Amino acid sequence: MIGRLRGILLEKQPPEVLLDVAGVGYEIQLPMSSFYPLPEVGQEAIIYTHFVVREDAQLLYGFADKHERAMFRLLIKVNGVGPKLALAILSGMSANEFVLCIRGEAVSQLVKLPGVGKKTAERLVVEMKDRLKKWVGADLLSPQADTTDSPSGLALTLNENNAKDEAVSALLALGYKPAMAEKCIRQVYSVGMGCEDLIRCALKSMV
Repeated sequence: MIGRLRGILLEKQPPEVLLDVAGVGYEIQLPMSSFYPLPEVGQEAIIYTHFVVREDAQLLYGFADKHERAMFRLLIKVNGVGPKLALAILSGMSANEFVLCIRGEAVSQLVKLPGVGKKTAERLVVEMKDRLKKWVGADLLSPQADTTDSPSGLALTLNENNAKDEAVSALLALGYKPAMAEKCIRQVYSVGMGCEDLIRCALKSMV
C-alpha cells in the first residue's frame, strides 16, 4: 500500500497532479478540497494517498491530510459508492460539510452532487450516520486570498480562456454534465479569476 508521497509537483491539471518522487512520476487524482491547498508547480508537496488495484487499472488517489483520506475511505465502504463518486462528493463539499449533511439528514443537499441520486443520498445518510457521530476535523474548503497580480491585455484574455476551459474539464472529470459544467463556470466567472477559484465557486454554487 502506498500511503504517503513526498516530491516535486510537475503538473497540476484539476483534479489530477503529476508528482516526481525520486525520479518516478506518480499520477494522482485528488478531490478539489485537497487540490486547493497544493503548492505551485515546481515546489515540494506531501500527499497522503489511497491505492486502488483493479483488473484493468492501478489508481492512486491523493489527499491533503489523513482527515480527508479517512473520509474518502469511509465513503467507498458505502454500497454503490466508488472512488470516483467519493472524489466528486469531497469536491462538492468539505468533509465537515458532508458530516453536517449526514447528521442533519440533508438529502436535498446531497442530491445536488454529481452522481448522487435520491436513493444514494438516503443510503449515505443511513450507512454513515453512526460512523460519523464522533467525527472532528478541519475544513479545507475555505477560500484562500489570491495575492498574485493579474495580467493585462491579450495575456489576460488567453489566461481567462485557459482558466475557463480547465475549470470545465475538471468539472467533467468529477462527473458533471457538459451543459451544467459550462453553465456554472459562466455564472460564477469574473475578470481575473483563476482555474481553482472558478472550480471552487462553481462547486459552491451547486450545493
